Amino acid sequence: MTAALRDRWAGYAFVGPFLLVYAAVLIVPLVMGLVISLHRADLFGRREWIGLANYSEALGDPVLHQAVGNTVLLALLIVPPLTVIALLLALALNRPGRFAAVLRGVFFSSLVLSVTIVTLIWRFILTPDAGLIAEGLEAAGRAPIPFLSDPDLVIPAIAVTTLWWSLGFPVMLILAGLQQVPGDIYEAAALDGAGRWTVLRRITLPAIRRTLLLVVMLQTAAQLQLFGQAQLLTGGGPGGASRTIVLYIFEVSFGRWELGYATAIAELLFGMIIALTLLQYWLVTRHEEPRT
Repeated sequence: MTAALRDRWAGYAFVGPFLLVYAAVLIVPLVMGLVISLHRADLFGRREWIGLANYSEALGDPVLHQAVGNTVLLALLIVPPLTVIALLLALALNRPGRFAAVLRGVFFSSLVLSVTIVTLIWRFILTPDAGLIAEGLEAAGRAPIPFLSDPDLVIPAIAVTTLWWSLGFPVMLILAGLQQVPGDIYEAAALDGAGRWTVLRRITLPAIRRTLLLVVMLQTAAQLQLFGQAQLLTGGGPGGASRTIVLYIFEVSFGRWELGYATAIAELLFGMIIALTLLQYWLVTRHEEPRT
């Protein structure tokens, strides 16, 4: 056996275990989901081939249409503000010193909480009968606001909850990107008399462009799969006003036992996430010159 062939097989040996686990955890379930989505199936193992009937039903399902609208609205209310706030915080915390290090830990701390703890905290804040905001409004002589039972307020309430919970990770990503920018570039800009806005616009933002793209892509995928906050805070109510796509999948699977139909919706959501991710990547990188 030649040295080149031996090195090749050694590489396969190193990569092989990862590929096996990757296929077992991701590829096989994806293929199985596609197969199940083509059947009328339940949780007891019964299957009946129906082809694309589940997808046809999903495209005409008004409840799913409402869930898609709620999910897209939540993503629009969460992803852009989250990216901007994370960028501003990262710029403020990108400095040496113990105080900045403590603040970085404070902003990251909310991310380690489970969704159950987060929703309990925000229930104590938002509930209209004894919540923190309600108590403050009553002390000011005003009526409590029903954040979780008003169809016009429930989506913004869930968005604020998710913003508070999700802020730490984007801040850390952007901080890591900022710390990779060479310091001599800023020194040269200072010698040229560039102001803070010019430095931000001409140096910092272009340097961390791909980091910001990563944040947007990750958060878009995450918020399109939002589930726990809607289920635990409102249960999808009132009247489905906060029902998300994943919550509807859960209801169809474990409430109506229509596993095939739920899997078809999940496959459509998967395609939606892939399409939006590729679109975001193309929009940001289409004017970049190819690397050599």
